[in-house]
Amino acid sequence: MLGVVQYGSGESHAGLGRVLAVPVAAVRAATLGSTGDVCEAWQSPRPVHGGRDGPVHWCADGVLAFLAVNIPDNGQHLEDAARSAYCALFSEIDALGYPHLLRVWNHIAGINDASSGLERYRQFNIGRQQAFMGSGRHVAGASVPAASALGADDGSPLTLYALASRQQPMAVENPRQMSAYHYPGDYGPCPPIFSRANLVDLGSPVLFVSGTASILGHQNMHVGNCREQTRETLRNINALLEEVRIRHGVHWCTGDLRFKAYLRHAEDLPVVQEEMERAAGRPISCLFIQADVCRSELLVEIEGIALPAD
Repeated sequence: MLGVVQYGSGESHAGLGRVLAVPVAAVRAATLGSTGDVCEAWQSPRPVHGGRDGPVHWCADGVLAFLAVNIPDNGQHLEDAARSAYCALFSEIDALGYPHLLRVWNHIAGINDASSGLERYRQFNIGRQQAFMGSGRHVAGASVPAASALGADDGSPLTLYALASRQQPMAVENPRQMSAYHYPGDYGPCPPIFSRANLVDLGSPVLFVSGTASILGHQNMHVGNCREQTRETLRNINALLEEVRIRHGVHWCTGDLRFKAYLRHAEDLPVVQEEMERAAGRPISCLFIQADVCRSELLVEIEGIALPAD
């Protein structure tokens, strides 16, 4: 096993990490449609080895590395916490020999709150960009990772977990959306740094679809309407899958993805689930999580992973 992500209270994550001897990312956000904490296990068919270096706990199998990072966040200096977390992450993947960051999940307490006159997500983007540039990484183009940034319970540390590889991925952008790293200054002093998806050959093709929402170009759509936001989000995911088919010759449909969906309001679960299953044309594999989304107008964000057919 490479690592575990635990959603819920996070109270038992330290003990879980000791028992399993692997990194555990404790995301303090409630799951919907289930009771108690829920664990997501990243398994490997290969022998693994791991270790800990400062705030980074890692495990690798010769192809992939799973890394978990927790940085205390006092609610005032998220820019500093983000910069520290990403600098530690980049230093570790370079030292381990897995230099290509495939996918990052970021969880931020009070993501839409303001401190020092600036929304915390925008503070996070400043610190993330500083770390990318300070570590000699590109902040735009084909080498940026797929990613998502969601809320977490009040008092949570900045929690991120990531997958890194020895294989260079191929970033995929969405023709319906502006690349996030080109967003105008309306969305903060620094744009978010992520690709809409990353395609990588790990013996077979694997697609990581970033957190996707009801955005066309760079603008929010269907404000206040969760059903229409979900439909627009799924149209964006379908456009990404079509782009992968056209440009890379790999075909997946919506129902092939393993999803995570983040809902701002728990009561929207039936609507989101109904629209996802309607789009897929069959029951879906989805973990539903209650979490704030990076823009306060957005009610739902959906991500996915497409794996080779069994």
